[in-house]
Amino acid sequence: MKILITGLWICAVTIASCYAAVTFGGGLMTKKTEPYLEGLQYQKLAPINIPMIADGKVQGYVIAVLVFTADAKLMHTLPVPPNAFVVDEAFRQIYADPALDFRKLAKYDITKRLNEVRAKVNERLGGDVVKDVLVDEINFVAKREVRS
Repeated sequence: MKILITGLWICAVTIASCYAAVTFGGGLMTKKTEPYLEGLQYQKLAPINIPMIADGKVQGYVIAVLVFTADAKLMHTLPVPPNAFVVDEAFRQIYADPALDFRKLAKYDITKRLNEVRAKVNERLGGDVVKDVLVDEINFVAKREVRS
């Protein structure tokens, strides 16, 4: 009888200690994540081909690859992804900019232009969704260099 009671006691203590270890020690071994850029989502857009027109003729094309970061929580609640809005606004900003003339090269304030793209996209989306717009690549290809 003593052996049976001792065996039951050992089983009960083992079960109770396993339960306590799983319940109270579950978070001790998990890795802590860094809060750096938490909640931001990185989106790379397809290349944009923007015709540059001067004197009534196409002079060439600006080819740009843009990247934007956006609030991940807001991105999942939007009915339409902001990718199309960023592409559209970047196209409008570059196409309509009178300061961008490849016949007379000069420094171009790309930071100002990208901030305007971000501001306009956020205005159109009705919130602060897009946090930053970045340039991954940007090139100009003259019309004479384009292969058909």
